[in-house]
Amino acid sequence: MPPLLQLHFLVVLLAATAILGRLISLPAPALVTWRTLLAAIGAAIFMKLVRKRPLRVPAKQLAGLLGIGAIIGLHWVCFFGAIQLSNISISLAGMATISLFTAFTEPLLEKRAIRPLEVGLGLLIVAGLAMVAGFERGHWLGLLVALGAAFLASIFPVLNRRVVNTSGLDTQAMVAWEMLGANVTVLVLVLLPVLTGHLSDPATAYRDLFAFHGLDWLWLLVLAWACTVFAHGFHIHLLRSLSAYTSNLAINFEPVYGILAAGLMFGEFKDLHAGFYAGTVTIVAANLLHALVPVWRRKRGVE
Repeated sequence: MPPLLQLHFLVVLLAATAILGRLISLPAPALVTWRTLLAAIGAAIFMKLVRKRPLRVPAKQLAGLLGIGAIIGLHWVCFFGAIQLSNISISLAGMATISLFTAFTEPLLEKRAIRPLEVGLGLLIVAGLAMVAGFERGHWLGLLVALGAAFLASIFPVLNRRVVNTSGLDTQAMVAWEMLGANVTVLVLVLLPVLTGHLSDPATAYRDLFAFHGLDWLWLLVLAWACTVFAHGFHIHLLRSLSAYTSNLAINFEPVYGILAAGLMFGEFKDLHAGFYAGTVTIVAANLLHALVPVWRRKRGVE
């Protein structure tokens, strides 16, 4: 299979995350608790049995990885929470604004100037988002939570890039420790009302963690091992033969694949106004321009 086709298979796999989030009946915090625990175990087993490399990292780097994992865990709680509050399409439309937030978070974290092109495309995304919010008023809360997920998703890749470029750590070791950090963070979030005495029935928190129905365990294993551990390693593998630009351009289609799948599987097409699709197309177009314009400028020698 050609690498480019493999890349789009990866994007479909990433888009399946939203579908699995809809199929799993657990509340979002419990879902993320189990996903991160299973992913941490899966990455650790892969490191020990397949790569045969140690998981140990220096204490300073370990603290950083656990902190990044905490951000990832909160991101996933917001992402799956948005799906449960509204639907897959609304959640993915909100998630498509990641590049808008990255236009500001990346310069801030990397201490570089803000690029006018990124801000301009961010404003185009705002216009698309306004169309989505204006026509889908019954889903505003889900959209706001999805925007929170997008903001968090604009932070941890920048931090991860810095770790990869400066530490030389094995990527699967990073996944294992980050998933542990995510797991501990979300588990504390789940149990916090119990620990602080603000929950009248403490047993509710524990029941939510184990409220499995039907094929929840199967979908969780697919989510943790296929869409997290495997997808991350597979992405690294593809980058050996494809440029980062090609990779990012393809990943911009994740909301498109996810929205199409949600429409086909759950009939969400019936619940969404035409304005939603106009807004989503605007957001996706801004993401594509974000990848294409710099290449066009470089080919013409424009700074």
